[in-house]
Amino acid sequence: MKQGVKHTIKKNSSYFLTLTVIGWIDVFTRKNHKDAIIDSLRYCIQNKGLNIYSYCLMSNHLHLIINCNEPYELKDVVRDFKKFSTKKVLNQILNEPESRREWMLSEFSKAADGSSKHKNFKFWQVGNHAIELYTEKFIWDKINYIHNNPVAEGFVSNDFEWRYSSASNYHDRESILPEVYCLSLRLQTIK
Repeated sequence: MKQGVKHTIKKNSSYFLTLTVIGWIDVFTRKNHKDAIIDSLRYCIQNKGLNIYSYCLMSNHLHLIINCNEPYELKDVVRDFKKFSTKKVLNQILNEPESRREWMLSEFSKAADGSSKHKNFKFWQVGNHAIELYTEKFIWDKINYIHNNPVAEGFVSNDFEWRYSSASNYHDRESILPEVYCLSLRLQTIK
C-alpha cells in the first residue's frame, strides 16, 4: 500500500480495525471503562448487525476483526459504536471514582478544540486504520497478532488469560463476549 493512503472502510466487507484513544491515554486500565467497551460491542452485535471474529481491548486501543449484516453498513456501525462508547466512558469518568478525571477531561477537551463534530470532548482518534481482509493467511496473521497483544506487553503468559480478548473463545474457554464467531466456524462468511 502506498504511503499516505488513508485506511478507511470503503465497502461493506470484513476488516481489521484499530481504534485508538486520543493521545494513547490509558483509559482502559479501569474495569468499569473496559466493561463499557464490551457493553458497547454487545449492543452493536444485538442491535446493529455487527459480527465480531476477533478482538482485543488493550489499555488505550481496541483491535477488531469485524463485518456486519445487511442492511447495516459497517462504517455506520463503527461510527455508532464510537459515539455510544464515548458517551458511556465519559459518563463514567465524570460520575464514578476516577483519580485521573481532571487530566483526562482536559486532554479530551483539547482534542475537541476546533472540531466541528465534537462539542466538548473527543475520545477516539480519527480513523480506524481499516485494512480489508483478503486472504485466509492474512486473516489468521491478524487474529494471531490481536490475541498476542497482551502477551507481547507482558500482561499475561497465555493469550487466553486476557479477559478482554476473543482468544478465550478460540480456546473454548469462558468468555466475557461469547457472541464472537470463531473463524474456524464461520470462515465462509468472513471471506
